[in-house]
Amino acid sequence: MGKIFDFKLVFTQIPKLLTKLPITLELSILAMVLGLLLGLLMAVIKVKQIKVLTRIVNSFISLLRGTPVIVQLYIVFFGLPMFFKWINQRFGTQLKVADINGMVYAVFALGLNQSAFSAEIIRSALQSVNKGQIEAAHALGMTYIQTLTRIIIPEAFVQALPNLGNSLISLIKSTSLAFTCAVVEITAQGQILGGRTYRYFEVYVSLAIIYWAVTFVIEQIIKILEKKTALPVDSKLVTEEELLSDAKKQGGIK
Repeated sequence: MGKIFDFKLVFTQIPKLLTKLPITLELSILAMVLGLLLGLLMAVIKVKQIKVLTRIVNSFISLLRGTPVIVQLYIVFFGLPMFFKWINQRFGTQLKVADINGMVYAVFALGLNQSAFSAEIIRSALQSVNKGQIEAAHALGMTYIQTLTRIIIPEAFVQALPNLGNSLISLIKSTSLAFTCAVVEITAQGQILGGRTYRYFEVYVSLAIIYWAVTFVIEQIIKILEKKTALPVDSKLVTEEELLSDAKKQGGIK
């Protein structure tokens, strides 16, 4: 009679699963970068209250946050080829849809999903920046872009870091659905190994250990970054006073 649970198999399969860990991490990092860039753009639009664009962004965020990740992956995986084929038919182009790697679809879909959550995190962080510092920066003659890159974003990053860290952890777990785009990451690799031995439970226990270890490491990195970037309680006031002092010296304000 065979073993009900093969404890040894749980650990012997981990090295085989780890061969696909780089793909999982690459997918997570690329999707996170795309999500942050799009999220920052949408957050700035919402903070600036650009009428038409704000409505579009709000609808876009609501749609992405209100639908499952796996549905979005399927829509991108099947929808983008249809879109490219329509372009070929409409404009007579020769786009080779079949040559597009599944990784591209997965990064695009996960990046879009991540952008919806990043936008809200970044928006709240941007609005938490002391208004006096922004006014002082404008008094010094800084443009909005200069104020954004030199003052608002650095301080907002410190505020948003914990939530962005949690968002990254959620994204790493969401990559387990990338098999829908024909991407063989560690979860897909686990399904392949389980199909060979029919010991699926042991495979999923192995996967749970790997995901837990990866997220634990990321949690520790985020904690270290939080300590490194943490500002003293009165640092914002000092910065604001320095900016106002400089503005007065230059005659920008009275």
